[in-house]
Amino acid sequence: AKILDKMAIIRSVHHDRSSHDPSSHLVQTGYYKQGRKGSRNEMPCIGAVTAKLRGPNVVGMPGYVAVPRVMRNGGTAYLGNAYEPFETRGNPNKKNFTVNNLVLNKHLSTERLGDRQQLLTDLDAQRRIADLHGASGAVDRFTLAAFELVTGDRARKAFDIQAEKGQVRDQYGRTTTGQSLLLARRLVEAGATFVTVRVGGWDDHSKIEKRMKAKGPAYDRGVAALITDLHARGLDQDVLVIAMGEFGRTPRVNRNAGRDHWGPCFTLTLAGGGIQGGRVVGTSDEWAAKPKDNPIGPKDFAATMFHLLGIDTEKLLYTLDKRPIKLLDGGRVIEELL
Repeated sequence: AKILDKMAIIRSVHHDRSSHDPSSHLVQTGYYKQGRKGSRNEMPCIGAVTAKLRGPNVVGMPGYVAVPRVMRNGGTAYLGNAYEPFETRGNPNKKNFTVNNLVLNKHLSTERLGDRQQLLTDLDAQRRIADLHGASGAVDRFTLAAFELVTGDRARKAFDIQAEKGQVRDQYGRTTTGQSLLLARRLVEAGATFVTVRVGGWDDHSKIEKRMKAKGPAYDRGVAALITDLHARGLDQDVLVIAMGEFGRTPRVNRNAGRDHWGPCFTLTLAGGGIQGGRVVGTSDEWAAKPKDNPIGPKDFAATMFHLLGIDTEKLLYTLDKRPIKLLDGGRVIEELL
């Protein structure tokens, strides 16, 4: 509440899905999922698109990172494995937290690694692999990214949360949520373009009051610290923070003192990245059951994110069989936020 002057709230977000899988696909891609629940992404998520079209802001950093793991439907679909997120795994609040795959194997020297890189280059120059799934291209990009990660120290330093000042870590809160958000700040500051922080456990179908008291404070503290920290570091215009889920919760408490899934109306908050703070967009009805005015859909949200990322939503992407697909079919930039 103390930093709402730095945040914008959209109170009229809505869609017609109230199930985890199709809803998470819709809000992360702007497209409805047509296939079975639990299947892989049918369309690339915004993070994967950003990794392909923008890449990392600094060489030696991943373009798309997931803390600690990729979100449901946070995949690449037809863009291929080269744009999957780098997953940090583990709990950054633990004293022995480390991220794998950022250092060379102890039996492999930098010189031997260079020899292997040259060998791959020579083989590639003689014979290009043709396939139907884009695997050879993915291998090329993966190999290049892997060399950059393990031979440089930028990523290793960014992931080393132990190097952060104790006072700053305390500000975020010594919790998994707080330290995950701090790690995200370190990553974008070092050059990662798109970072997701997965904070689970919000399916409060029963005993919602008790559950919210247990987990709410850590999230509140961590998000407030992140936004405050970005402003203090002069990064608030460069970094967009979004706090949201795939849907809201039923307006009425159920018989188990909980609340169930509800896509028809929910709220999300944003800060930084060109967003004007201290704004509220849209309203809900008296029961918070549906938008009263200015309804905002997932396509509008996606269009706004791409706009702030400098990505043209009219751009065509191509499936593995070379079929053109619009990056986003519909949606408007939410000008009220800008």
